[in-house]
Amino acid sequence: MEYTFGGKYKLEEEIAMGGCGTVFQGIHTVAGKEVAIKLEPAVARSSPLQQETKIYKTLQGGPGVPWMMWSGRSGAYNVMVIDLLGPSLEDLFRTCNRHFSLKTVLLIADQLLTRVEYIHSRGLVHRDVKPANFVMSSRAPTESFVNVIDFGLAKKYRDPRTGEHIPYCQDSQHGVGTSLFASINTHFGVESSRRDDLESLAYVLIYLLRGSLPWRKLKGNSTRATWDLIRDKKVETAPLLTVGLPEEFEILYSYVRGLDFSDLPDYEGLRRLFRALAEKKGIKYDGLFDWIRPKHIKEVRAEGAGKTRRCRACEACSKAREEGRS
Repeated sequence: MEYTFGGKYKLEEEIAMGGCGTVFQGIHTVAGKEVAIKLEPAVARSSPLQQETKIYKTLQGGPGVPWMMWSGRSGAYNVMVIDLLGPSLEDLFRTCNRHFSLKTVLLIADQLLTRVEYIHSRGLVHRDVKPANFVMSSRAPTESFVNVIDFGLAKKYRDPRTGEHIPYCQDSQHGVGTSLFASINTHFGVESSRRDDLESLAYVLIYLLRGSLPWRKLKGNSTRATWDLIRDKKVETAPLLTVGLPEEFEILYSYVRGLDFSDLPDYEGLRRLFRALAEKKGIKYDGLFDWIRPKHIKEVRAEGAGKTRRCRACEACSKAREEGRS
């Protein structure tokens, strides 16, 4: 069966499934533009997808926030139509054999700090910061631009009328989000605030640079047991988490873990911290991530050695090497 929403957005193939609905690739039937269409059965009085559309409207026009083109109820479904973007950081991480260079992690860190800062500036916390929720733009010239998605768990941390920060509270639940990247306070059931998004971001950056996290493969016999196992491992390994990494990552982790519930984080200070590291290492903020390579450069992996041999014949390759692009 063919489904068309908003009179012009035609449903095509399924591309993802999440907690707030199923995502399909679609197309604008007049302009021919590809879009992403998120569907949720309209059966419950409380709709996570309708809540997410409200968040998108609040953030609309901000840097790295996909443009929402249409939303509403159509037949048996709640529907949201947004920009179709490219692969997520998690997808690209797997493509790169679960290893990103320091340069790529620093390029990512600069943009992610800006995305999180913008969300916070609108009175919201994301509450599910993880590589799968950051996606690249799919077309030139913005293919080096990181976007943030999936606001199904986002929540206001300020009263919209008074501007006051929400009060501190704690319950017996294990928290919200994704256990692999959730903050330690979230594991203990503490209400999320800005510090928790930044602690999750610290885990994301450490994960991408290390290639894994010590608690990645822990699994209990229930969701609650898994959260508890991961919580205990996070607490146990916290002093050693950044061993072997540049000291700036330890500074980041210690800083975000030391923030109080209602503290305003120093986003710009953290960006400067990593930019200083890039300058020290001779790294340029040129948008050339590990997965972006000139098409004429051919790579041959030396088995077991982990080395790469590249074409040295053409002038373009020589220029790329001189600029540090390969």
